[in-house]
Amino acid sequence: MSNHQKRKVYVVGVGMTKFEKPGSRANFDYPEMVQESVGKALKDARIPYDTIQQAVVGYCYGDSTSGQRALYGVGLTGIPIYNVNNACSTGSTALMIAKQLIEGGVAECVLALGFERMARDALTATAYKDRAHPMERHMEVMSEVEGFGSATVTAQLFGNAGREHMRKYGAKPIHFAKIALKNHRHSVKNPLSQYQDDYTLDQIMQSKMIHEPLTLLQCCPRSDGSASAVVCSEEFVKKHRLESQAIEILAMEMATDLPSSFKEKSSMKLVGYDMTKSAASRVFAKTGLRPTDVQVIELHDCFATNELITYEALGLCREGEGAKLVDQGDNTYGGKYVVNPSGGLISKGHPLGATGLAQCTELCLQLRGSCGDRQVPGAKIALQHNIGLGGAAVVSLYRHGFPQSRSTADPSITGSMSQSGGGQGFKCAPAFDAIAQELKINGGKLVPKIRGIFAFEISGGPNGQKGTWIVDAKNGKGSVQFGPGKGEVTLIASDTVMADIFSKKIDAQKAFLQGKLKIKGNMGLALKLKDLQPSSPKSKL
Repeated sequence: MSNHQKRKVYVVGVGMTKFEKPGSRANFDYPEMVQESVGKALKDARIPYDTIQQAVVGYCYGDSTSGQRALYGVGLTGIPIYNVNNACSTGSTALMIAKQLIEGGVAECVLALGFERMARDALTATAYKDRAHPMERHMEVMSEVEGFGSATVTAQLFGNAGREHMRKYGAKPIHFAKIALKNHRHSVKNPLSQYQDDYTLDQIMQSKMIHEPLTLLQCCPRSDGSASAVVCSEEFVKKHRLESQAIEILAMEMATDLPSSFKEKSSMKLVGYDMTKSAASRVFAKTGLRPTDVQVIELHDCFATNELITYEALGLCREGEGAKLVDQGDNTYGGKYVVNPSGGLISKGHPLGATGLAQCTELCLQLRGSCGDRQVPGAKIALQHNIGLGGAAVVSLYRHGFPQSRSTADPSITGSMSQSGGGQGFKCAPAFDAIAQELKINGGKLVPKIRGIFAFEISGGPNGQKGTWIVDAKNGKGSVQFGPGKGEVTLIASDTVMADIFSKKIDAQKAFLQGKLKIKGNMGLALKLKDLQPSSPKSKL
């Protein structure tokens, strides 16, 4: 099919889990995380699962057909399911294949899904020791140029790229630290981020040295999590009246390693500088847009050094001027671009198969104006960069397909920090908003004291709706989300009863004895709910 015959492609639904430290969240195997992210994406798109005609599933660590096992928990509809593995660019690769299925006329509605459950040795071990390693050429060049150190190979590769930039263009360790400072600060407003901690520049620079110039707080963590996107044709958008949330994928290009990756003995090119530059130039050429047309960017900051060199490879600044862009504040709110408003991989987390689709989720919500306190003002064009060593770089451009119809998304999908994350119309919603505010203010003290995750299953809401709130007082500074999820203890009650408990009209113990409040799971943890009582006396737990 020639270019002029290709159909437009839109993202009409997105969803993701909170990214978690591996093993920190109970009942969070990959089928459970997929049910959560896909459930959110379908809810966002306002369609049932049996509307999905094909699915592309990305993951790096797992057996073959794990994609089928993951989606069978959502539904058994007999659709084609393709499993994808493309290193850290797996998620965007799944999205790219879904896009091609739509634009080629193969399907009208496709699910792109990514997930990862990472083992402790995921970044250091290889599953196969009796065959060629896919990164052996990269490691040979690294050994020749910089030698082998004691850190993980990825930290050495990206740290070495930073060293080359310092030697060649004069960047300093403080520039990489400033990037990490920015991304950690951005994550504070993203309750779906694995970490939501603000640091000083000194704390970042003085954290444990991993591979010079990279310190611990400049490196992404291991993460578990999932993200999903519903991709469809223009005809599908109009048939289902989804114009208000349809984000058009203007262009999407992938580049793999070029001769320069190995022949030029460059640490920057070894980690994909030229792959990114090639994919980005094709994306901008295809669309007629320029980097200066972009307002919001999610790029692959697996290490702070990679974010800086990627500024240059994407054309956000001239080659060698990445440090200048950092010093001018042109990578955050109030500057020329806002880069990684989600917190990026460094703070949001990096479950390999999910990362590309988490980036897509953030950018789609930004273009819909649905990101609450982290919303980028005037976001009209979004740029995505996702890279995997071995190698593949995927660069994409997005815009709202029907800007005149734009509307915001359900906060349970967006992870907005504006309130508890949704549940508008429920009588008990203000109490959860108050808990969210209390965690925002005092989470650093409350989380170590409580260390538990609570699920509230509420019935009898507006128009008979049911709703679930997840109060996470175990990870980071805590968070409150409205939407699917599981807790270590579950409290079940009607909207009226829960509102009465919060407002002290009825005692929780009395409600429990009368059968109006049911508790499943860790009863001891349930008793700690009183510690979450907001500073304001408006609600009582």
